[in-house]
Amino acid sequence: MIRHEAALAQIVSAAAARSADVSDETVALSDALGRVSAAALDSREDIPPFDNCAMDGYALAAAKAARAPARLPVLGVVMAGDAPRCAVRTGGAWRVMTGAALPAGCDAVVPVERARALDGGAAVEILDCVEPGDYVRARGRDFAAGARICPSGTRLGARHLLALAAAGVARVPVRRRPRVALIATGRELVAPGKDLGPGRVRDASSSYLAAAVSQLGADFEFHGIVADEPARFGALFEKVAARGVDVLLTTGAVSMGDADFIPAALDALGAEILFHKVALRPGKPILFARLENGPLIFGLPGNPVSTVVGLRFFVEPCLRALLGRPAESPLRARLSADVTKPEGLRCFFKARRLDDGRVEILPGQASFQIHSLLSADCWAVLPEDGDALKADAEIDAYPLAESPA
Repeated sequence: MIRHEAALAQIVSAAAARSADVSDETVALSDALGRVSAAALDSREDIPPFDNCAMDGYALAAAKAARAPARLPVLGVVMAGDAPRCAVRTGGAWRVMTGAALPAGCDAVVPVERARALDGGAAVEILDCVEPGDYVRARGRDFAAGARICPSGTRLGARHLLALAAAGVARVPVRRRPRVALIATGRELVAPGKDLGPGRVRDASSSYLAAAVSQLGADFEFHGIVADEPARFGALFEKVAARGVDVLLTTGAVSMGDADFIPAALDALGAEILFHKVALRPGKPILFARLENGPLIFGLPGNPVSTVVGLRFFVEPCLRALLGRPAESPLRARLSADVTKPEGLRCFFKARRLDDGRVEILPGQASFQIHSLLSADCWAVLPEDGDALKADAEIDAYPLAESPA
């Protein structure tokens, strides 16, 4: 049994060695949401592309209203979308709308609330003194041409698409979506909607993994439930691996029971098991293996919260490394109360943030208990060493799931 840090290092190393298999492609900006950039993305042009007016009002040379009140003739009207007024006309003010190009010779805008129209709009009285740059959005003030919008390895969210669209980027180089397959195991499992029957339990984890893996920006394939039959599992495993998937997940059959056949089955299929059992709770029986010229393999424990922890803290880092994304950094938090834990195990406990910034460990931490997951908004990570932590002890914490970019 190894510690979480050592297990994570092996996962990241194995995934980084396979990252070249996740090739690049170029997609339309409208299809880039949730994808991972394959190159640094820079602005193609200045944003704003010209000096423009931040308010409805009057554009003028600030020197003309250095002393207020000041009366000036109105030289014309400039609307948003009008071609810039390039000929310099001095001695007056332009009636301008928000977003209009700043007329030549002007260096400030007076909001309409600080001016009074005279002579039916032919003139204006500026009521307050004006400084150069007032209510002007200068060319390139947001992004200059060539400015970095996001580095390579960024998971693109709506905010990134906003910036890229503003910068004139229409197509984006991204990493191919990793392909993740799942084979669930267990003769006791019944899909939702089917009769449960005596001695049977619902297959909850497969529905969770389908949703969660897709949210991580990967393509997901579910290949059904296999009873505890190594031969059937082996045949299906070889069929799925031949499809060229990047990561293959299994659920169940990785512990020490008579029906826990996955480790022996993987060994028989030629997989190299890099670790089996990690010093953590929940999810200690987790397994990680690789198949030469085949997928990386995670044997996730069958209890539902163990599956959730396995995905969050083992599979997600693998997908990050495959996509060339940086490692996730934890938040730091303080415990709201004393807590006990098993000595020698790193604990990923369901928790929620309180108004005072501390985190509360929730009741119901057993690996079969889903209800407390619904009340949680973060994971409190308690270190291996020791069997108790005091209130206000500082710990690592992670969001319950990776947030969208």
